[in-house]
Amino acid sequence: MAFELPKLAYEYDALEPFIDARTMEVHHSKHHQGYTDKFNAILEKYPEVASMQLEDIFKKLNDLDVEEADRQGIRNNGGGYINHKIFWESMGPTKNVDEKLQNEIVETFGSLDAFKEEFSKAAGSQFGSGWAWLVRDENNKLKVYSLANQDSPYSLGHTPIFNLDVWEHAYYLKYQNRRPEYIENWWNVLKLV
Repeated sequence: MAFELPKLAYEYDALEPFIDARTMEVHHSKHHQGYTDKFNAILEKYPEVASMQLEDIFKKLNDLDVEEADRQGIRNNGGGYINHKIFWESMGPTKNVDEKLQNEIVETFGSLDAFKEEFSKAAGSQFGSGWAWLVRDENNKLKVYSLANQDSPYSLGHTPIFNLDVWEHAYYLKYQNRRPEYIENWWNVLKLV
């Protein structure tokens, strides 16, 4: 089964002024499409892996019967595929607040502001390319952390809730080297919190 570039539930300009339309277009139609195409090219060699549920590919990544170079290709390109899919789905032009999740965040982190500070710190302190994540760990507890490159929480036995892309391609056209400003503005388009 070939994976398709997910369609966005909003137009490229819907997140303006916080994320500009040109960045969205390039990020979705070029970067995410590139990950999708390369991921599918690797999976063509492994029909048994291609038939797996997307999340299971990453949960079982280290045990897949694939060549080591292809395992790394799945980590990079498949990770780019699934990480971006989660990213697009967690954003939108209008809030769709998950009150149960918000209450759990307050219970876990003390307040929404404390959570936002911890999440923003994870995003801002990620050296180089990567992602900040809110996940459920193996004990179903909320955790915040960052992962480098296109690594997936699924490979750690965790379930992603949402993420923030801090690769430069996600913000450089509008924010240049001002990652903290991008992170601060991103909260305006996160629809869940």
